[in-house]
Amino acid sequence: MLPAAHKQTATGRYRLVFADDFTAPQLDRSKWIPYYLPQWSSRAASQPRYRMGESCLTLEIAADQQPWCPEFNGPIRVSSLQTGLYAGPLGSAVGQHRFSPACRVREEQPTEYTFTPQYGYVELRAMCRMQPQNVAALWMIGIEEQPEQSAEICIFELKGKNSGVNGATIGYGIHPFGDPSITDAFFEEPFAIDTGAFQCYAAEWTATDVHFYINNVHIRSLPQSPAYPMQLMLNIYDLSEPQLQREPMEFIIDYVCVYQLEPIAD
Repeated sequence: MLPAAHKQTATGRYRLVFADDFTAPQLDRSKWIPYYLPQWSSRAASQPRYRMGESCLTLEIAADQQPWCPEFNGPIRVSSLQTGLYAGPLGSAVGQHRFSPACRVREEQPTEYTFTPQYGYVELRAMCRMQPQNVAALWMIGIEEQPEQSAEICIFELKGKNSGVNGATIGYGIHPFGDPSITDAFFEEPFAIDTGAFQCYAAEWTATDVHFYINNVHIRSLPQSPAYPMQLMLNIYDLSEPQLQREPMEFIIDYVCVYQLEPIAD
């Protein structure tokens, strides 16, 4: 279930501009691109394993799933959705989130943007059923049509080894990657939450700051901000060799929504 309309500030009211509560029987392709950075691998190798049901999306790692990009990323397996896609020609080093200097475009991709906001309040309600070698995350990356448009805002990151019923260590913050205007500021801190039950994670991204929240409680503000459109990245990883598969490996999402500030008319 999506939250009610969000807060009002002194300068405006937040208006819902993107929402998916996964009540439809199929993934909404108008909102999500069902591949993970396919330019560095291929669409076939990077397509996610997931299921829809009980008004949730479950991203999962399946027993027969293979590494998404063994050439550049080793044995890592991933199921991921994103809301933008940009890459250069075959063989080039141009493309979003070039995580290794060795990365080269292995499959050309059409440019596609389903949702690429600049500023807003981004909220996720989710739970995790994971093994120690799993990582689940909601993050944003620059659309990277220019190399410096490459910072990351990590709204939520959970490593399976850091989860528990009585508390969990949650990662959040900002990474610069190729953006010289951004300073790395990433935090992993303990919170008294059960990540095996639904919790809310959010970030308010403004022109000057990024504010982070868990269950509507403000946890930190960072006085810096990427100044270009960004896309959503929603995923679960398995960092181990495939033969070490243990069940379950699930990231269960109730909703993802984004609000943007609408000025109050005079």
